[in-house]
This record gives sequence, C-alpha cells and structure tokens, in this order.
Amino acid sequence: MNLFNLFCKLIVIYSFSLIQGEFVDKKEDNVWKDKLSKEEYFVTRCNGTEPPFTGKYYNHKEKGTYNCNCCKHPLFSSDVKYDSGSGWPSFWDSIDKKNIKTKEDNSVDQKRIEIICANCDAHLGHVFEDGPNPTGLRYCVNSLSLDFKDKK
Repeated sequence: MNLFNLFCKLIVIYSFSLIQGEFVDKKEDNVWKDKLSKEEYFVTRCNGTEPPFTGKYYNHKEKGTYNCNCCKHPLFSSDVKYDSGSGWPSFWDSIDKKNIKTKEDNSVDQKRIEIICANCDAHLGHVFEDGPNPTGLRYCVNSLSLDFKDKK
C-alpha cells in the first residue's frame, strides 16, 4: 500500500467515525476506489480540494443540474450558479436542503462549514456566508465532486 492510499484510508476512517460514530466498511471503500479516479477519490472520499481555477465546472455556463459525482444525487441547478471569483464552482442555493449535510470543519486555521452529499457522504466543498442575495450563501464546490447533466 502506498503512502497516498494509506493517508486517504486514515482520513476516511477518521472522518466517517466522527460523522456517523462508526467505521467505514472496507468493502464500500473499495467500491469507491474502483468507481472513481484517484483525484475524484481524494476529493470526495478523503476531503481533498482541487486547485482553484482548474476544475472543469469552474467556468461552465451550460444550463442543467449539477449532481453528486459519486451517487448522481441532484445537488445544484445552473440557475443559481455564479462567478464568485474564488476559483471553484459557486452556487447561492442547493436544489433541496435535504440533499446536502453540513458539519463544522476545523482542519485549517479558520472555522468552516463542510458540505457533504446527504445520500453517499461525499465531500463536496464548503459553504460560506458571503454569497449574493437572496440567501447570502456561497456553496463553494470542487468540480471533481460534481457530475453535470444538461437540460434537455
């Protein structure tokens, strides 16, 4: 096992034990590794972050729905996407508040609120209270956490 895989496993086990109070099923973790690229796995299952201004949906303008890349659960509409200047896709609201869970994240020197897919527990990014009206929220999401389906 290489160091990257070991690091990811430890983060996943630690994160899920904090969120759910139990350990990750190794079988389930292997399913994610088989389904996702290394980069997608790192972001969605190990709470990683892609570099700013590099994601495929950062400057994406098509109309449709942004779903969870892991389970395809609907998360955001293109109607609420905007350019926040942060370098990541940003949305001022979710499709349904029940589709996204939040938890406090103190992994850096500032308090942040992590956003997680409510269906499969994939790490999506963070939500900040500096967004536009009417919500005042900025859902700052990793492109690697998203799968886009165009409006037909």
